[in-house]
Amino acid sequence: MHDSHYIDGRWQPSHGTDRIDVVDAATEEVLATVPAGDADDANAAVAAARAAFPSWAATSPAERAGYLKRAAEALQLRQTEIATLISHEVGMPFAYSNVVQAGLPVQSFVSIADVALSFPFEEQIYNSLVVREPIGVVVAITPWNYPLHQIAAKVAPALAAGCTVVLKPSEVAPLNAYVLAEVFESIGLPPGVFNLVSGTGAGVGETLVAHPEVDMVSLTGSTVAGRRIGAVAAQTIKRVALELGGKSPLIVLDDADLVEAVSAGLNGCYLNSGQTCIALTRMIVPRARLAEVEAIAKAGAEAITVGDPFAPTTVLGPLVSATQRDRVVDYIDIGIAEGARLVTGGPTPPEGLDRGYYVRPTVFSDVTPDMAIVREEIFGPVLVIQPYDDEDEAVALANDSIYGLNAAVFAGDETRAIALARRIRAGQVQINDGAFNIYAPFGGYGQSGNGREFGKWGLEEFLETKSMQLP
Repeated sequence: MHDSHYIDGRWQPSHGTDRIDVVDAATEEVLATVPAGDADDANAAVAAARAAFPSWAATSPAERAGYLKRAAEALQLRQTEIATLISHEVGMPFAYSNVVQAGLPVQSFVSIADVALSFPFEEQIYNSLVVREPIGVVVAITPWNYPLHQIAAKVAPALAAGCTVVLKPSEVAPLNAYVLAEVFESIGLPPGVFNLVSGTGAGVGETLVAHPEVDMVSLTGSTVAGRRIGAVAAQTIKRVALELGGKSPLIVLDDADLVEAVSAGLNGCYLNSGQTCIALTRMIVPRARLAEVEAIAKAGAEAITVGDPFAPTTVLGPLVSATQRDRVVDYIDIGIAEGARLVTGGPTPPEGLDRGYYVRPTVFSDVTPDMAIVREEIFGPVLVIQPYDDEDEAVALANDSIYGLNAAVFAGDETRAIALARRIRAGQVQINDGAFNIYAPFGGYGQSGNGREFGKWGLEEFLETKSMQLP
């Protein structure tokens, strides 16, 4: 049980009297409780961050990078603990959590430390000295699906830039954030540089976003949440970075190895039980090969082992909560009601898994572009297959979305795949199952948000630019 927030370098009891239950996604049992902070807690955290900012901003990039690398080392020592914790919180199978949920945050801290050491914070341009300075106090609001990974994606570059941070993690999966606070305390990060306040959006988030002493808000969350934060932050003209929803397409070209392409597509759709903002939830395939694709997808989905996150054979664990499970099941029902053909899966829970928030891997075909399951982010293990007749139609289908976070192209000819990828309106495109690169920019077009995370682009988000005109 946690009863405090981490503010100004120490654990301080919450002013809020309510508690938030953190529930095990597989067993539906309460794992722990955290305090539901209130406006007083939020204000105290901002005050601590504001007071700490001048001295932290004055430290050298090398000194800040040193703290990040020590944090990475401390996180790595607790990797098994973190992976286990997040598998309980979110439901991702432990084998995946160990690599993704616990491994990627370590990489984030190391990679951003490396970027900070080589970043040109000052540059002479003709008679001007152009300097890049920290923007100030940053509020980071993070989601539950990849909780510590998304925290690290914001906190590491903000600290490297010289900013101070107030973190409000998702109330659904906040326990890993407490581990990070313990890590910062253990490495002697100066008081007020990092602050943690747990709570809801209404109880804590609104106060933080509206606060006049906050200079920037960085959110990863739903598009609905992004709209609200943008509106509130606009009252004080804050900088806002938003990483929001997606409805990502995978275009399979006619020269692709279908088994390889569809198998990679299923992995890209179902990772973390579909609770992934970049999930490849729309598979766009040659019409002449639609039946083959459906057969491969059906066999692949039905071969996936769904179950206990800690069973070694499990590929798909539960969804994070009853609310999320019910939302996904509702979408599956809507798809059936709209006339889409259910290839496999469906709204009933997997056999023998009545306890826990499980949903069967589901595939739809015979969909139309106006269907909700084609247009809206479901955030669960639901794939739709869309046929095309030529490449122009494939690109049109891929771009027929309010979102533009991610996409993928599979082809036998890599040059052809790259040429097609250039026509897709998305922040990143995977070519033939290309791997995630933590040094490359990550972010979306359209209503998938604005700004970029990771690499030098992630660092730049937290910097202001000043020009000094010299004689």
